[in-house]
Amino acid sequence: MYPLNVAVIGAQWGDEGKGKIIDLLTPAFAIVARYQGGHNAGHTVFVNGRKFVLHLIPSGILHPDVTCVIGNGVVVDPEALFKELDQLRAEGIEPEGRFFVSDRAHVILPYHRDVEVTSEAARGTRRIGTTSRGIGPSYEDKIGRRGVRVRDLGDRDPDGVLAQTIRANVEARNQAVGGAPVDWQSMHASLMAQWPRLEPLVTDVSIFLDEAGRNGRRVLYEGAQGTMLDIDHGTYPFVSASNGTIGGVCTGLGVGARSIGGVLGVIKAYTTRVGEGPLPTELKGDDGDALRESGQEYGASTGRPRRCGWYDAVVARYAVRVNGLQAFALTKLDVLDGLPEIQICTGYQCGDELVTEFPFDTERLATCVPVYETLPGWDATTAGVRRFDDLPVRAREYVARLEALTDTPVVIVSTGSDRADTIVREGSLVAEWLLAPSPSP
Repeated sequence: MYPLNVAVIGAQWGDEGKGKIIDLLTPAFAIVARYQGGHNAGHTVFVNGRKFVLHLIPSGILHPDVTCVIGNGVVVDPEALFKELDQLRAEGIEPEGRFFVSDRAHVILPYHRDVEVTSEAARGTRRIGTTSRGIGPSYEDKIGRRGVRVRDLGDRDPDGVLAQTIRANVEARNQAVGGAPVDWQSMHASLMAQWPRLEPLVTDVSIFLDEAGRNGRRVLYEGAQGTMLDIDHGTYPFVSASNGTIGGVCTGLGVGARSIGGVLGVIKAYTTRVGEGPLPTELKGDDGDALRESGQEYGASTGRPRRCGWYDAVVARYAVRVNGLQAFALTKLDVLDGLPEIQICTGYQCGDELVTEFPFDTERLATCVPVYETLPGWDATTAGVRRFDDLPVRAREYVARLEALTDTPVVIVSTGSDRADTIVREGSLVAEWLLAPSPSP
């Protein structure tokens, strides 16, 4: 029934370079579908020297013949969405007629931002390190069955369900947050005013994707954040509020498991993390600073500096297992150019025990020390290399070692920020995925 659809999953703590990989794969697909997260994501794509940073709209929008959709598993801030659409149009990219939003996606409202700021402050030293854009509280309202969905914004009744929900939630916000109270009637009027612009974009994404599959159109499933930030399978409580692992595709888009034909993990040649929480291989001091500056590791959404460390094969193996990853796209290999030695974490020494599976007890994890394997670095540059055999020998040996430690092939290697600075290995699984482009819409 379904053509070969592929899911792209972050295999670390987000910021792995999924935007570039999605952009690279998109020409072989008719549709790119985002299934979770909010506008805290930041997918950066460089095309012919032009930089695009996308937060909500899938990276595939940069290709004029591709349709992009946002699923019910995403939380949407209408103001942020309109801003992103306007920015795309200013860059000469027209989304009209090929961008749609699920009618069941939940809406981020202004009071969600207030609640998140207050909640983070109350945590003190146990803060999560969120972007304070209201994503978490919007998901909380969704699970608490008091949320507002995109379709609800079309409710014109001044005493209808939308008005009642906004009033109840704003009154709760005023009690919880304090400070100057929010006027629910003004917020209700503002939301209703957004509907005329939003309405043409709204559709039942589940039906849309099902019909696309029946017509042989291939779909590329795009996730935000990464495996280790998944609400169920990440380093809880230092996680996002959604499911960025493979299961989020089905629940976040209303598609069946059989619609997923391939699963590609995106992983950096080293490890980074934004915000608080465990990062076992983190490099402190000058070494960490040097890696951050070399890789320009600053958040695309917030500009916050990322914490940096060596590649963690324990995390990579975990991502393979929970997502059923068939292959990896390895990004930022060029950032390691010129290092005399490169370390790979192969396990953790936790007291007297050598651990090779990720321990999710944060107190226990805090006592663990990474066990490293040291490989020689390479002097020659990998930047801009586009054939695997043209990489320095030691760079190829590094990639081969990562494959061996995860029992998973590296089928794409990114050697720079531009779309063209990429190696797609001949004869690999991803090369097969790209051989049969989707029929035109």
